Amino acid sequence: MDKVIYLTNLFDYYGGLLTEKQQTYFKDYYFDNLTLSEIAENENVTRNAVHKQIKEAENKLNHYEKILKQYENSQKIKNIIKDLDPKIKDQIEELI
Repeated sequence: MDKVIYLTNLFDYYGGLLTEKQQTYFKDYYFDNLTLSEIAENENVTRNAVHKQIKEAENKLNHYEKILKQYENSQKIKNIIKDLDPKIKDQIEELI
């Protein structure tokens, strides 16, 4: 799976556990496609500071998934329910 897609999915599950700064930088980088330099300029910090916060956020997201396995389990559930009645399937997917 593409790293970006994987990380943005993890962010959906665990993003609230990151610091406000990490959330902002992560969203700017992965969702808004800003460069490290653009983020640094917008936030009035160094490019290295932005890079460090994004890497820290990525590490935290991977750490949380390693322990909690919310994303992995949701993928397993989606695979199990793929052949169910569409109405039931939609109701289950809303829960995960």
